[in-house]
Amino acid sequence: MAAETMRQLIRDKVVLITGGTGTVGVALAKRLFTYHPRAVRIFSRDENKQYFLRDQWAQHANVRFFIGDVRERERLKRAMETCDIVFHLAALKHVESCEYNPFEAIRTNIVGTQNVIDTALDHEIPQVVFTSTDKSVNPANAMGASKLMAEKLMVAANQYKGRRTSTFASVRFGNVLASSGSVIPTFVQRLQLGLPIEVTHPDMTRYVITMDESVDLLLDALTLCRGGEVLIRKMPVIRILDLAEELLALHNLPVDEKHLRIVGIRAGEKLHEELVTSEEAARTFDIGDYFVVQPQIGETDRPAGKPLPPGIHSSEAGPLLSKEEIGDLLRATCPELFPGVSR
Repeated sequence: MAAETMRQLIRDKVVLITGGTGTVGVALAKRLFTYHPRAVRIFSRDENKQYFLRDQWAQHANVRFFIGDVRERERLKRAMETCDIVFHLAALKHVESCEYNPFEAIRTNIVGTQNVIDTALDHEIPQVVFTSTDKSVNPANAMGASKLMAEKLMVAANQYKGRRTSTFASVRFGNVLASSGSVIPTFVQRLQLGLPIEVTHPDMTRYVITMDESVDLLLDALTLCRGGEVLIRKMPVIRILDLAEELLALHNLPVDEKHLRIVGIRAGEKLHEELVTSEEAARTFDIGDYFVVQPQIGETDRPAGKPLPPGIHSSEAGPLLSKEEIGDLLRATCPELFPGVSR
């Protein structure tokens, strides 16, 4: 969306970001500052990150910090007072951690999302946008299953809101390039420590999305969604082994057993990810840069787009980025991870 249009939408609004000290939350806040909101409220459990962000953003008089957890509804009530827009980013996101701690995923990703919904309805917040993941599609792990359930909660909220005008919508991310704890920083850190990159399977593929595209997706949901939809960015696909080999090349290191190991699929991992299920595909529309999945319950206007053609909508089907394209993407989107690299 054009910057001026978004500026008009955000100007003088109070915006809350749950999980606001995460990588995407910080990038979203930075973008919001350029649109002159009345206030940006950062809600998170991470006191340390809030401390440093308070210093970094000292020039922004309109930022507020709330230490809290989405599991605690009373704290959300205070943070959400007088808000116009809520971006719900707080979540447990690591697949393996959620496999070993599934009930914690339930408490944060499901109960926490319901707390956000209930509090938004109590305060009659006009718009709530939830960040989901492609791992919610035919989930094979606790994290994906919890995110799928949270999507369902967002859809249902539009049906029992009564006379309130609040709207609830979701977006699905792929792997956000260079986000905290994601594959690229993990691989780079291992190289810096003199350790080999570990790839779980040579054929594993993933959808990828840049940080700027992630923020665009969240903001565009404010105007493209009417309530209950899932908005999905059209994303390129990479083979994780190709990414690892390109990272080695960027660091002038050989592809050998000393620098690259295949270690086997971890708990909860899928070989490939999907954008939509076969059932969802029948109610999904292509609207340019995005796919929009219409809700299965309730009534919403059909978007002005083309129905999604039948077929497999999986990262297995590609098309895959070449190693050269992966290198170009890395240098363009996360140059800070590759100081002095110019291949």
